[in-house]
Amino acid sequence: MTREFTTHSPEETIALGRELAAYLAPPKLVLLRGDLGAGKTTLIKGVAEAFRAASQEDVTSPTFTLIHEYRGPQASLYHIDLYRVDTPRQLETLGLDDLISDNSILLIEWGEKFERFVRDRDVEIAIEKIGEDERRIRVLGGEC
Repeated sequence: MTREFTTHSPEETIALGRELAAYLAPPKLVLLRGDLGAGKTTLIKGVAEAFRAASQEDVTSPTFTLIHEYRGPQASLYHIDLYRVDTPRQLETLGLDDLISDNSILLIEWGEKFERFVRDRDVEIAIEKIGEDERRIRVLGGEC
């Protein structure tokens, strides 16, 4: 199933993330696609807030740390950024398989660089910047 949304501000993108969280019951592997600055982390702010795993202010891009963990009462969210990971060997060193559990949600930015994530993903969210603050967000898979 595919659904498409348009948001007109970062606040609307965060609110959509809160709504989408209802369809992301763990365990889930979620692939987030979009150019730099498209709003992937902004959307995740809403998801993390909905799971009571982190406040909007605490959710930041893991571009340099590669993985941020947010623990909530129902789920552990792992916000993963593979932008700087280029080889399967580099990917292996991250130990992502160790993060998969019955209560985990892996939110992976730039995961499309590795075929296994494209193949194994439960949900894919593609974010396209269509204006200064306007975003087109397509959700594929899941029960959205």
